[in-house]
Amino acid sequence: MAHDLEAQLRRLYDGINTGDFALFDELVADDFVEHEELPGMTANGKEDVKAFFQLMRSGFPDLRFDVEDMVVAGDVGVVRARMRGTHQGEFMGIPATGNALDVPLIDWLRFRGDQVAEHWGVMDSGAMMGQLGVEAPPG
Repeated sequence: MAHDLEAQLRRLYDGINTGDFALFDELVADDFVEHEELPGMTANGKEDVKAFFQLMRSGFPDLRFDVEDMVVAGDVGVVRARMRGTHQGEFMGIPATGNALDVPLIDWLRFRGDQVAEHWGVMDSGAMMGQLGVEAPPG
């Protein structure tokens, strides 16, 4: 089973990297729950996940998540990756800067069968805002 989940995770990241959001219909549960606070995203549902990544891709057309490590155990996959892209479109009200983005992150995904049902993540959003030339709010 672990091998199958690893293949599903790789397909999910490949879909994000190529902008093939139709894969989300197959790989993400309808009642998906997001536990990470993400800009522009509510906490529930497959459609919200697709909308979030479409928002990301509109700001960063060359958006990539480069997987550096992946561990799968039981129904959980943990990924250490780098989010990379070039800020070529408006993102969260920030006009395109042309700045490169390279932000480390950790994703923890729980599967139900062959679909991702839940996600927890840690991303250095302060570093992201700094790379975009925006001062992160204190806190």
